[in-house]
Amino acid sequence: MERVVILMGVFVFLGVKYALGDVGTATSYDPPYTPTRCNGNQADQFPSGNLFISVSEGLWDNGAACGRRYRLKCLSGSRKPCRDGTIDVRVVDYCSKSPCPSTIVLSNDAFSAISKSQRGKINVEYVQ
Repeated sequence: MERVVILMGVFVFLGVKYALGDVGTATSYDPPYTPTRCNGNQADQFPSGNLFISVSEGLWDNGAACGRRYRLKCLSGSRKPCRDGTIDVRVVDYCSKSPCPSTIVLSNDAFSAISKSQRGKINVEYVQ
């Protein structure tokens, strides 16, 4: 009987990895983080640990993304930046840069939680 292992939206069957989550890119952005497109200047919109994100057009969903939670895992990047594990983040804003530099733009604290590098672009897997 073959063993199937499922971890962070990836399952392994017969030694082959299959992703169940979506894959995109992530960068970070600096404060000030307010006002946001979701909740303006409300201080209580930010989750504990400041693990929050802005999302690009593809995830924004005309504002319906506000408050959504995603589990993120760093997959790869320049100079092996990934930390082990996953983080849970909340959408608080729309990426205001045009074009947005990545699929997901993380707060500095969120970026540091999954990447050893301070800047740059990393590849991530994300699951709502």
